[in-house]
Amino acid sequence: MSAAPLVGYSSSSSEDEDEAKAGAQAQPGAGSCPRAQSPLPSQRLPVPDSVLHMFLGTEEGPEDDSAKHGGRVRTFPHERGNWATHVYVPYEAKEEFLDLLDMLLPRAQTYVPRLVRMEAFHLSLSQSVVLRHHWILPFVQALKDRMASFQGFFFIANRVKIYTNQEKTRTFVGLEVTSGHAQFLDLVSEVDRVMEEFDLTTFYQDPSFHISLAWCVGDARLQLEGQCLRELQVNSRYGSTEGAERATGCVPGVAGELTGPEG
Repeated sequence: MSAAPLVGYSSSSSEDEDEAKAGAQAQPGAGSCPRAQSPLPSQRLPVPDSVLHMFLGTEEGPEDDSAKHGGRVRTFPHERGNWATHVYVPYEAKEEFLDLLDMLLPRAQTYVPRLVRMEAFHLSLSQSVVLRHHWILPFVQALKDRMASFQGFFFIANRVKIYTNQEKTRTFVGLEVTSGHAQFLDLVSEVDRVMEEFDLTTFYQDPSFHISLAWCVGDARLQLEGQCLRELQVNSRYGSTEGAERATGCVPGVAGELTGPEG
């Protein structure tokens, strides 16, 4: 009489059942392959609330509080690792220029009291663009290479003009360049080539080069253009000391500004 296989053994005794299973696993060469044991499902232990709340606030994004920046509004969305970048020619203000500013600003403030004097002066050669951090060094080197052959030149800015940024979120009172415009166009042409190399936005098609004197939040063209602009233009020509009716300067080179990481 042939013996029945152990895997088919049946017993009402749980102890005998265990022995039968052990015997089946101990004889891999028996007629049939043993069934592999499936592991017991692991249980995920709950994380204590004290741990869950331990690191809250450590990965906060940037705080876009315009009140901390004179009411200025971000013109492009924040992204970690981005740097706001601007290419410009710095202007070193002389005493006559500051005298002119001291005369024009109070007049303009009678129409728009929220106008604020610029802290530093420059002439822009690019729009504000965004650089990735690893682009900074090659971008600066490309600008240096493009500008290396340029000679210094003189310019005059003596026409008062009102400007806004593209988003119409800020308004500027500026002095427009009336002599030296062609040389600034040559500079912009080289800056634009660098921008194109990095797939960035180039400068305006028909730029009005200028030195901003004062600025305010919002679109204030309606209040500043017209009668106010006419008064500013007259005062800039005849109401100041000799030499203060215009801004003159020499452009020895080009500067740039990385205004800070966007992240």
